[in-house]
Amino acid sequence: MKIVLLLLGILISPLMNAQSQYETGMEKAFELWKANEVEEASNLFERIARVETKNWLPKYYIANVNILAGFKVKDEGVLKLRLDKAQKYLDEAKLLSPKNPEILVMQALLNTVYIAFDGSKYVMTLAPKNTAIYEEALLLAPNNPRVVLSKAEWGMGSAKFFGQSTAPYCKDIERALRLFEKEEIKEQFQPSWGKSHAEEVLQQCK
Repeated sequence: MKIVLLLLGILISPLMNAQSQYETGMEKAFELWKANEVEEASNLFERIARVETKNWLPKYYIANVNILAGFKVKDEGVLKLRLDKAQKYLDEAKLLSPKNPEILVMQALLNTVYIAFDGSKYVMTLAPKNTAIYEEALLLAPNNPRVVLSKAEWGMGSAKFFGQSTAPYCKDIERALRLFEKEEIKEQFQPSWGKSHAEEVLQQCK
């Protein structure tokens, strides 16, 4: 019996160590991101992704970091480099986790960065894609708060662009907030962002 337990310990120990390194690395990357050290966070997520080859989450967060940073970029060449990196890792994440609503939302956000940068150049090609992406995401996960929030906010942006009322989308923002309250985090590091942003958007409604 002691021999069996010893063998189990030998087999399990490397797995536990690898898991511990993954958790430590991810936590450190989030700390860097929170401290607004974008490049350092992105680089650390990349190093984790090279080890965690079958895990979609590090790739998702590489994209997430670079997409959100893209909203602040003023130079198109710099923006393209950042979003090309984000797209590369989003594509890899899609292969590991097809039909994933979290990845779909991130793809739509990437397109939105381009549109926000130069609407006259990108809106005609990317706006229809975003509409289709959000419809697909909603079919896959109608109770995902990030899907509901992002789709509603996209609708609000489109309404503003065409001079229409954004009021119909405020109920969706309220629903997203209710869904955030009910959301259960079942997997460590799974996306859980959006609640505070939904609260800010709802204030604009009022």
